[in-house]
Amino acid sequence: MTNTALAGASAPAAGPAVLGWFEPGTPDWHAARANGIGGSEIAAVMGISPYESRFSLWHRKQGLIAPVEESEVMYWGKVHESAIAARFAELHPWLVKPEPTYTRIERPWQIANPDRQVYRTDRPNELLEIKTARDDHGWGEPGTDDIPVHYRAQCLWYLNVTGARVCHVAVLIAGSEYREYVIEYDQAEAGLMVAAGAEFMRTVKANERPNIDGHTATFSTIKALPEGQDDIDIEVTAARRDRYFAALDAAKAADEEKRAAAGLLLDQIGTGRRAVCDRRTVATRTVRDGHTHSLQPARNRSTT
Repeated sequence: MTNTALAGASAPAAGPAVLGWFEPGTPDWHAARANGIGGSEIAAVMGISPYESRFSLWHRKQGLIAPVEESEVMYWGKVHESAIAARFAELHPWLVKPEPTYTRIERPWQIANPDRQVYRTDRPNELLEIKTARDDHGWGEPGTDDIPVHYRAQCLWYLNVTGARVCHVAVLIAGSEYREYVIEYDQAEAGLMVAAGAEFMRTVKANERPNIDGHTATFSTIKALPEGQDDIDIEVTAARRDRYFAALDAAKAADEEKRAAAGLLLDQIGTGRRAVCDRRTVATRTVRDGHTHSLQPARNRSTT
């Protein structure tokens, strides 16, 4: 990592500036983020987002595809946000208040929209990020910094922009399990993200499209870009033809192996509900009308 990257990561250098107060998901909120990188977007730049790829994000910044539409998961996350924040405030003797959207004066493309700020009398102000999750996959022991990697990137991004040094994460799992985690500022990690963000914004301005990868968001973007259809033939390269055919053959073989492996497992389960190994769930058998309907693999498929 270069000294320049580390210098850019040292917060505050010139300090944060308030862009305004925007409701997430609104046109004004999207407009404020259009020419920069927000906390939920830096993970895509780093290649660690489960929702967005560098390719799809680049096309959004170019205005070639629409902003991300609000999903049911996003909607209910917003609905539960105030209740989760209230629970955090109940458990701690600190003042918790909503936060505006920030940018760095020296890096106006770096955008932060923290959920809350935590005002304390015994130390500098800290941030609070609020999350919901369907299950605890990716979430470690409460009180640690063991959270999904894309959320960690978001926290560090916000810390770097605002100059705060600690970000609390309050998450409601499966609608009823409340947990807290603590992310402390890491200058080296933040430096890598700042450098990656600056390079990404350079490619946006230079119109240098990222490479196509296997992310689902990339494939969705490619499908969304063409409009209409011309009844013409397009000559493709032999290399791309061969790669496509090879992938189809590999997928077919993988599907056949998956069915065989699932069949062996179901055969051994019989009328049971779960397949376990070394006291850990491997898969769960679901039943409909008295017969096997599906075999659902465990989210954590570690063999150790």
